[in-house]
This record gives sequence, C-alpha cells and structure tokens, in this order.
Amino acid sequence: MVNPDSNRPWFSVYPENVPTHIDFPEIPLYSLLDQSTEKYPNNTALIFMGKKTSYQELSEQVNKFANALVKLGVKPKSRVAVMLPNCPQYVISYYAILKIGAIVVQTNPLYMENELIFQLNDAEAEFIITLDILSGRINKVINKTLLKSVIITSIKDALPFPINYLYPIKAKKDGLNLNVEPKPYIVWFKDLISSNSSDFKPANVDVKNDIAVLQYTGGTTGTSKGVMLTHYNLLVNTIQVKCFNPHLEDGKEVMLSAVPFFHVYGMTVCLNQGVLIGAANVLIPKFEIDQLLKAMKKNKPTIFPGAPTMYIAVINHPQVTSYDLTSIKVCISGSAPLPIEVQQEFERITKGNLVEGYGLSEASPVTHCTPLEGKRKPGIGLPLANTDCKIVDLDTNKVLGPGEIGELLIKGPQIMKGYWNRPEETREVLEDGWLRTGDIAMMDEEGCFSIVDRKKDMIIAGGFNIYPRDVEEVLFQHPSVQEAVVIGVPDKYRGETVKAYIVLKENASVSEKDIINFCRERMAKYKAPTIVEFRAELPKSMVGKVLRRVLAEEEKKSS
Repeated sequence: MVNPDSNRPWFSVYPENVPTHIDFPEIPLYSLLDQSTEKYPNNTALIFMGKKTSYQELSEQVNKFANALVKLGVKPKSRVAVMLPNCPQYVISYYAILKIGAIVVQTNPLYMENELIFQLNDAEAEFIITLDILSGRINKVINKTLLKSVIITSIKDALPFPINYLYPIKAKKDGLNLNVEPKPYIVWFKDLISSNSSDFKPANVDVKNDIAVLQYTGGTTGTSKGVMLTHYNLLVNTIQVKCFNPHLEDGKEVMLSAVPFFHVYGMTVCLNQGVLIGAANVLIPKFEIDQLLKAMKKNKPTIFPGAPTMYIAVINHPQVTSYDLTSIKVCISGSAPLPIEVQQEFERITKGNLVEGYGLSEASPVTHCTPLEGKRKPGIGLPLANTDCKIVDLDTNKVLGPGEIGELLIKGPQIMKGYWNRPEETREVLEDGWLRTGDIAMMDEEGCFSIVDRKKDMIIAGGFNIYPRDVEEVLFQHPSVQEAVVIGVPDKYRGETVKAYIVLKENASVSEKDIINFCRERMAKYKAPTIVEFRAELPKSMVGKVLRRVLAEEEKKSS
C-alpha cells in the first residue's frame, strides 16, 4: 500500500494490485497491434457478424492498406477522415493511417452535409474512407472541401456471405459518380487491400509530439473543434485503463464493442485496449438491443464497455432472462452518469461488475474509474495512475477541500496537446498542464470523486443552484421510469424551472402529478420537476448519451 499523499488522498484507498504510478513506454500507438500480433498471431482479433480475423491476418491487411494509402499520396501528418461504423475496415484504416505517421480524423457516419463540410475543411483533410451507402452525402460536399481521394468500402466486403442486417443509416445511395471537376481519385477499399504488399516499414514517430488522432468535440466551450491527441496520449491512456482492471488476462478476453470507435471512449477503451491485451473484439456496427443480446449469447464477451442507456436497454429487455450473460466479468460505464439502480440490476443479472468511469475527449478520454474491488462508492471513483486532480472555486479559482463543490481540473500524461488551430481556446482550458473540465465536482476525504453536473447544465431556479443529476437519480428510483433527463426551462417567476422528460417501462402507467409528488417526497421542493413530459424515446448520440441540447432547442422553439 502506498503511503497517502496529502495532495493525493486517493492513494490511501487504491486497491493493492493497482499501481499508483506507471513508467509508460515511449512507443507509437500502432505498436500495440504489432506487439499483440507477435504474441498471439493465431488468436482471433476481430469478430464481425460471425466472421473471424486473426491478429496475423489483421496485421497483414493493415500493412497492405498502409502501402495503398502511401501510393495515393498519404504522407506523415496528412489528415485522413475515417467515416465508418465499427467494422473491420475501420480497424484496418485506423492502424494503417497511424503506421504512416498520418492523422486519423474521426468522422461520425451520421454527419450531415454542413457538419461534414465544416469538419473536413477545419482538419484540412485530403482523404476520406467511407461506406458506399454514404457516397451520396460525400457527393454533395466534395467540391466544397480539399478532398483528393475518396476510398469506398461496403459492410458486405467484410463478410463471406450475404446479410440482411446492415448499418441502418438514412442516406440515399446515389452511386459513386461524384459530379465535380476535377474529379477526385475514387477507389475501392477491397481493391487496395488485394493489390498491395503486406511488407511495410512504419514511419518514425515523435511519440510525445506527433498527433495520432483529431477527435472532434464540443469540448468545454461548445463550438466543435479538433482535439489533438498524440500517440503518447492515447498509448498512455490505454495502459492506464488496463492497469486499473488487473484481472484481465492477456490473450484470453472477449471485448464487446458496441460503443462507436469514432467516439473517443470506444477508440480507447474498446479498440486500443482490446488490441493491447490481445482480446477478440466483437464489432457491433450499431447498437440495437436484440442484435446485441444475440451477439452476447453467441460470443460470450467478458468485457462490455458501454453507456448507461445500453445497460438500461439490457435490463429492461423482456427476454433478458433467456440469455446467459454470466460470461461478463467487467463493464465500465461512461459518457453519462450511471444511475445506481441500473448498476445494481445489471450486476444482479450478469453477476459481473459494472462500474462508472469518467473522462472527456481532451483527456484521451479516461481520467477516473471506480475500483473493481475493495470499497465502492457512488460516483466516478478514483483518478487513474499518474493523474492529478483538484477542485477549484468557480469564481476565485481557489483550491477547495473535501466536500466542497467546484470545477474539476485534471493533469496527467493523457491530457491533449491542444485544440487544432485554436491557440486561444487552448489557453482557455489548459493552464500549466491543468485541464479545466467544465464539470462541477466534489472530492470526499478519501479522494473519491463525484460529478455534480456540467457548469452549462446547471439550472438556477429562484436563486437556487439545481444540478440535473440530483433530480435524475430520484426519477430513476421510480418503479415505472426506464429513462429520464431533466433540463431548465424559462419561468417568469423563478427564472428557470425544472422540466423532466421520461420514458416509461413497458406497460407502465403513471401521471405527471404522480412523478412530481414522488420527487417532492424525496428532495427539496425547489429541486423537484414542475413539468413532466412523457416520450417514447429520448434523443441520443451514437454512443447513447442523452442529448440535453436537443431537448433545450426543442423547448426554445416551442416557447
């Protein structure tokens, strides 16, 4: 046991088999794949709709694709947009780009034209890898970007047989006749793989300074910007996460990847960690509960990182008891607060551990996690190895003590290099290596952290500060509530008042008055919702995070 440090009280409650400090290797991020290929060449690396790919096969495909990209003109530091769901082509593209020393530009397949134009131009991307069913969307934006080459692939190219379940993106298939002049060089992914050598010499990378990934995020200030994550940032964070879960066995685990890889959480916790430990990675191109449960039944995953909405969907599925989910050893929940009721019910069903973690794109992303053994408290847990944290006053920036609420600041080797081409915004959030998270948090006497809420989500009603998470935790205690989120809406008297949006469990029936009274019995009256709206579903991101801003925008338009 490490002696407690007055500035790091979490050391006193660290599990004995979890290191407080790690000496990280200074190697490129792509080395994770090379190392696991050397150790486990014949082990399964990827499982995609029944098709298995070994580490040796994956490594050869990565090298072939890297050779192809170089021939197309990709150079070190070139920005290459990857607009793909979780599929083998994403994994191949990702590591091939890194091996060249180029930069992966993470691009959401659901982006519409304006979002694509902004991101591709902001990143100055000259290459994009995407699906055939999205080519119509590329067709509409390409003459407004710097794109030189479009690499097209298809989900069915990753399979040896026809399938009925495709990634259901609402996009018109306009074909590949991109009607711009001069026409970009359009090539098929499978042709590039088949026509190139598997011998490739990776680029020399300045591990601590060279950017591996541009991860676009609203960040702490709202506007979309590219987070510059270096090879070292991402390598370090992958190792930090793995070391916080010491019971994982290299070469023996099965990772269920339902979180999109284009999301920083999926990239680090599912993809990079899976490769680090030589796991078999079950790729889920889109979260759909029936398909997910079938994949779990067939592949017996041992690790299932996810978002609270995924675990909520599992525990509320009417046939969940007919699936054997006891292969699961550990699940780390991220992207949104995890209700304690959801955690307890999921652990009851699976017999595995479900713990909450915390992070943000600017931190690669993970900074905190609840220990898997020993004392477990509600909240986001303890800082990972080599990670320092402090809570500061929102107005004075004074460092606060245990039990006091303020902004969470984080420092560590996983913290970003900065925002792409945005020095002023970088200076706003990075001070002497400390990242201002924009999250309101609290640390207890033992160094366990809890997120109270986002600064921008805080509701001020009648002069009182109301944190949505406090209200949502109570709503989740109601036996009829499946999902819940609250926002602040304008109120002539109080300035703002609390509105709750609720999805009820199947066949449940409850009134607005019932919900309001339930809350008033369990919290101060000023915190309780005064308006309740029942919905069939809530707007969510691809990772399953409920989008408060969408609800707020809807409310603003209707008022």
